[in-house]
Amino acid sequence: MNSMRTALLLGALTGLLLLIGGLFGGKHGVVIAFAFAMIMNFGSYWFSDRIVLSMYRGREMSEHEAPELYAMVKNLALRAGMPIPRVYIVPGETPNAFATGRNENHAVVAVTEGILRILNSDELEGVLAHELTHIKNKDMLIGSIAATLAGAVMMLASMAKWAAIFGVGSDDEEGGGGIIGLVFMAILAPIAALLIQMGVSRSREYMADDGGAHISGKPYGLAGALEKLSYASQALPMNANPATAHMFTVNPLSNESFTHLFSTHPPIEKRIERLRAMR
Repeated sequence: MNSMRTALLLGALTGLLLLIGGLFGGKHGVVIAFAFAMIMNFGSYWFSDRIVLSMYRGREMSEHEAPELYAMVKNLALRAGMPIPRVYIVPGETPNAFATGRNENHAVVAVTEGILRILNSDELEGVLAHELTHIKNKDMLIGSIAATLAGAVMMLASMAKWAAIFGVGSDDEEGGGGIIGLVFMAILAPIAALLIQMGVSRSREYMADDGGAHISGKPYGLAGALEKLSYASQALPMNANPATAHMFTVNPLSNESFTHLFSTHPPIEKRIERLRAMR
């Protein structure tokens, strides 16, 4: 169900891109905006592990330095039938975790110091299995595709805004939509693209919850972890870059910063309810 939803949302983003490309600049506008967005997101996808780990001062841990954590990641990876990712610890009291890397052979699982202090072994296993599922499901690639499509939409919208300001409309013969098309693109298209992109992110979170419960065999462990992480994130929000919020097990930012509509994560209550209903 969530895989189909992801495909439909990506299709909707593509359709939105083609629609606004037709309203402003025709085929050439779409190609130019898509090319720029792809270039911008290529670096993020290819070097994501270095960028994010540097941003949060993550430190790679060897099997000797963190034997219990490493053994847990290793056992879960073997159960999932995937290569063992590198293991990092991020300094900070806010409990959370994330996975990064462009594919299974270049993957990283990172946990904060805080998460190691408040979760029991079943809960930590659930979180690690959730993050391994993100890697196995190629969510970094899917997120980059969604970001590229949304970025192209927003670039076209920016072009439309300046065209409207300077009174430049696209020619009907070029497939443009005139001033109405410009207003639509400048105001509505970026909002629609962002909502669809957030929808993709939320559907992948549900899939990672399902996969994490399956790999660990302990859905109650992941449910308990999400409950603890949610409370802790509200009491002690992480100093996180909003552009990376979608990568974490739970939204690292306070709910005061984002409405549920624009959240990269589904409501925590629904995630816990789904997990506790599993057998």
